Amino acid sequence: MARKRSGLPLNGWIAIDKAQGMTSTAVVTQVRRITGAAKAGHGGTLDPMATGVLPIALGEATKTVSYVMDGAKSYTFRIRWGQDTDTDDAEGQVIAESAVRPTAAAVEAALAAFQGEIQQVPPRYSAIKIAGQRAYALAREGEEVELKARTVRIDSFRLTEMVDDDHADFAVQSGKGTYMRSLARDLAAMLGTRGHLCRLRRTSCGPFHESAAISLDNLDQLVHGSASANYLLPVETALDDIPALALTDAEARRLQSGQAVSLLRLAGRAPLSQLSPDGTVRAMAEGRLVALARIEDGEVRPVRVLNL
Repeated sequence: MARKRSGLPLNGWIAIDKAQGMTSTAVVTQVRRITGAAKAGHGGTLDPMATGVLPIALGEATKTVSYVMDGAKSYTFRIRWGQDTDTDDAEGQVIAESAVRPTAAAVEAALAAFQGEIQQVPPRYSAIKIAGQRAYALAREGEEVELKARTVRIDSFRLTEMVDDDHADFAVQSGKGTYMRSLARDLAAMLGTRGHLCRLRRTSCGPFHESAAISLDNLDQLVHGSASANYLLPVETALDDIPALALTDAEARRLQSGQAVSLLRLAGRAPLSQLSPDGTVRAMAEGRLVALARIEDGEVRPVRVLNL
């Protein structure tokens, strides 16, 4: 029999404004310590050097993590021209240098090549698995790491400031799986120089934005203060762009027991004209999220049942 997880049965999301120097896993550990939650996970890794929005899922919200990780993200970052590092950021060792410094006009002209769907090779120091091992673990052991290019999506890539000859600031909106370190490295190469990230901040991750993110210190104060009920966002926050489907209590019980519900029973109540491309819906009963479900072959079938 599996051991029962200790802690409070908290369900929902917390948008943490991650401090520089912390790993995403360390943030999850701190959130569990502060809140006493029995279960927690994060909705998209941030490198230790990076700051910004790190969504933390508690309890049943962990079942919706993939929807946040698949969502759009926004970043601001600074490139240090003239130096390549082995990690593609300021935490690595300089491995190559260039005296070339691009002009603002040259940078602006190059950005168009990095918008839309592009091919991108992830950094050697990344969490991608090669033969069952993380690429960063192999790189740290001195092994040669060769990663294949992947298709990623860049919705917007803007130069915001040429800080000085050695530094420039950018803003990016992208799809899932896009590495800002690779973007900095590849932009510098196109401009005939070298470059790495020396500053990175995630300003949004799916439905979570920096304006509503809180630091771990502020979370500690909220949890142990008079406003303790205000720090936890509903589980369905991660599912705002998925159509809601109203069910009766009887229909909800069928879904929660793993059974399908006939669409004929939902005639007039189902937003069939507004379904997501894959037919996914939020099954709701009296304002309570019951399950993530998919409409297939004239039935509503449960994908992930939530116990709220």
